[in-house]
Amino acid sequence: MSKQRKLSATPAKPSRRRFIKLAGLATAGAAAGSVAMPNVSRAETVVLKMQGSWGAQDVFNEMAMDYVDRVNAMAGGRLKIEYLVGGAVVKPFSVQDAVHDGVLDGAHTVPVYWYGKNKAASLFGSGPVWGYTANQALGWIHRGGGYELYVELVQKILGLNIVGFFAMPMPTQPLGWFKKEITSAADLKGLKYRTVGLAADLMQELGCSVAQLPGGEIVPAMEKGVIDAFEFNNPTSDRRFGAQDVAKIYMMGSYHQAMEFFEIMFNKTKYDSLPAEHQAILKYAAEAASSANEWKAQDYYSTDLQALINEDGVKVVRTPQDVFDAQVKAWDVLVARMEQDEFMKRVMASQREWAKRVVYYDINNAADFKAAYHHYFG
Repeated sequence: MSKQRKLSATPAKPSRRRFIKLAGLATAGAAAGSVAMPNVSRAETVVLKMQGSWGAQDVFNEMAMDYVDRVNAMAGGRLKIEYLVGGAVVKPFSVQDAVHDGVLDGAHTVPVYWYGKNKAASLFGSGPVWGYTANQALGWIHRGGGYELYVELVQKILGLNIVGFFAMPMPTQPLGWFKKEITSAADLKGLKYRTVGLAADLMQELGCSVAQLPGGEIVPAMEKGVIDAFEFNNPTSDRRFGAQDVAKIYMMGSYHQAMEFFEIMFNKTKYDSLPAEHQAILKYAAEAASSANEWKAQDYYSTDLQALINEDGVKVVRTPQDVFDAQVKAWDVLVARMEQDEFMKRVMASQREWAKRVVYYDINNAADFKAAYHHYFG
């Protein structure tokens, strides 16, 4: 072995002075790194006050809390939402105004509740039936240009100080609750019927006299004879507020609100003041809650439908094809009317473009689940 190899194989003993110098440099480097890092995680907790449009017992209140719980868990104590039930600060239909004005920091609602400001609101859930499901409509929001059109409506056309997100592809809403079974579209004529948004225009086109009421006012209105029939949303919400106590015929299936989703909105000034990671949590928690809400709906809605039948003596009836056909024709009339508005025409054209491509794939690719169900369950 050469002398050079021996020297390189025997490390020199470090001096105490050199060790202290190197340690000092390392400590200084670490300190500089910590100073350069954002100090957001050490910031004081930001608390956002959010109100829902839902009564305390409504399953939608639980679904709002699914969102709130996810935000609070992911924020690790640095961002917190305090949730209030519908009516705690403002009426259920007034949450958008309260968020715009800064009275509330956020709200959990549906766009159809503010369609009185602009009917285009109803196109972002509960609009015309293009053949797509709520999940596919939510796909349009996220991938088909729907979100950009929503921002244009809210921030540019209406000038609202609001930023919003969407969650929970709702199953088709039943035609609703009736005292007598609906056997054809002719049976709807003259009925005093509760619904909201463009569905109100649709049912008026079918001959109904429509009242637009929040969920908490439906049963009292039915008891007083203000309305003869109504729809709200689903078996769980309906059962919890006592629909089965004022009517026993539950007509399932309809085109009046075949796809809808929640709108989670925040005051834009407040939202823009938050750190980027807090903004991301508020945005992406909506996607997480969307899945949680849908799975909860599968469990709750199916369970409560059986309870309505077996415990409450409700007769569940599939809406006759004649009503579906009449609804489609009524939508044609409404679409032609809405297309006179340039913005609504652009929104519906975007939806149709998405539906034509996405639904074509789905109906050609989907298995025959109905036949499989009948095979196993009769």
